[in-house]
Amino acid sequence: MNNNIFFLFFLSIVLLSCHKIPQEIEPKLSYQIDESFIKSLPGAFPALNEMEKKEDFGKEYDVAVKFAHDLDFYRAITSFKRASYLLDNGHEKEKLSCDYSILLCYYLGQKYEEVIFTFERSPLIHVNKENFKPFKDLLIILYDSYKKIKEEQKSQNMLKALELNYPELKKKLEMTEALLKADTLSIEKASSSSSDKNEILSQVHAYKKEKKSIYAAQALNALLPGAGYWYLGQRQSALTAFLINGVFIYASYEFFHKGYIGAGIIFSSLEFGWYFGGIYGAGLETKVYNERLYEKKFNPLMNKKGYFPVCYIEYAF
Repeated sequence: MNNNIFFLFFLSIVLLSCHKIPQEIEPKLSYQIDESFIKSLPGAFPALNEMEKKEDFGKEYDVAVKFAHDLDFYRAITSFKRASYLLDNGHEKEKLSCDYSILLCYYLGQKYEEVIFTFERSPLIHVNKENFKPFKDLLIILYDSYKKIKEEQKSQNMLKALELNYPELKKKLEMTEALLKADTLSIEKASSSSSDKNEILSQVHAYKKEKKSIYAAQALNALLPGAGYWYLGQRQSALTAFLINGVFIYASYEFFHKGYIGAGIIFSSLEFGWYFGGIYGAGLETKVYNERLYEKKFNPLMNKKGYFPVCYIEYAF
């Protein structure tokens, strides 16, 4: 019975430690919103006239816009909501402008679930290209927000609507999607017609040259514990892994050599855990290394060139 338990324990260590690591990386790329970007965009709705600015609604709306320009989205949302509450029935257009402004604040503040919550519970769900000026922006926001919260089907529906109504956006979104996914083959294909082709391909080639192989890291660590970490430049981790494995191997040998079979089995099982765990860890660290490398290469480029969905919106407050 004890032998069966030990065998199952040992087998679980091996299977978990040798779990396959995906080759695809998942870099974290983000656009840094600044005041100049927001202020450079025209308002999505007509500016209030002098009479409207003196009304309670107009005062709150004007304050909300100022907060939004200062990137104080929390206070802007609160003021837009107050402005909406102050409107009587018959002011559907003004209420719609408040709803959209709230949605835009949530989007710029990277609160994607709140974006969808606002959209699906407001009259914005019924607008179209003919009756709503920032319709393209709304589709871009929804496409990006659904993607961020992992609702791929709804995100693709928004993409189809964008391609149908604004076909010129297709190539930009293809480039953005390829860059965000770190799909180098798609990046090379999408960049063929881009004015930034040379700069993009230069970064792709540099990344391919400098990235590390997961298989190489794992193979090295299998041959010599710690070698996979050394390959990544993690000298301290490499030395630690080598010493720990060495200690357990030596202890296991000594226990078996002196006839302490039980202790030898225990230390051998622990060593198998360290050994196979080191192989898995080296592969995982390689994936992380490549993700940080990709971010270093492409995040500045994407911010500089505006390769994010938020950069394609045309109106603000």
